[in-house]
Amino acid sequence: MIRVVLADDHAIVLGGLQRLLAETGDIEVVGTVADGRQALKLCLGGGLAWDVLVLDLSLPRVGGQEVLRRVREALPEARVLVLSMYPEDQYAQQIKRDGAAAYVSKASPPETLVDAIRAVMANGTWVSPGAPKDDAKTAGEALPHRSLSSRELQVFNLVFEGQTVTDIAAQLDLHASTVSNHLRAIKTKLNVNTVAEIVRYAHRVGLID
Repeated sequence: MIRVVLADDHAIVLGGLQRLLAETGDIEVVGTVADGRQALKLCLGGGLAWDVLVLDLSLPRVGGQEVLRRVREALPEARVLVLSMYPEDQYAQQIKRDGAAAYVSKASPPETLVDAIRAVMANGTWVSPGAPKDDAKTAGEALPHRSLSSRELQVFNLVFEGQTVTDIAAQLDLHASTVSNHLRAIKTKLNVNTVAEIVRYAHRVGLID
């Protein structure tokens, strides 16, 4: 059996995923959590044996990207599959560079997640059939946010989700001044001057509806 931990802050999504995976016969859900702190406690606490963490990026308390970073730092061989509402063509490459074994869009058919979990367990990685081709990757890389570092991308995501510098500093365990420095770098790379313009940029390029 493939032992899976599910991390998502929507109860309906968690319930649906549990039912989907229970029907496979070879995948067992051994834990569910609704925020990032719970995910870190469950996966790194040492009391639970698990094979694959299915992780949403938009988690409260500690965001999914930070959970990914900390889990991979503590357990370099850990298999983390990111399941997110964010567009695959905008996020998958960066998230996989950060250590995710796979990136699955929530818009995908349910069987895609099952296939991805099995592939991650067997091969350590999985690539979506819908992953952008080389020319599409080149076009995507021209977007300003694709030049953000991993930490800047974390801050960027949290900013357009509505979090303040203080909130972000607490979540990422950083000084507020450090977050402010990242925010200045983000504004420079996106060629914007305000947080409102960052949010408008995210809307414009399709990162949020």
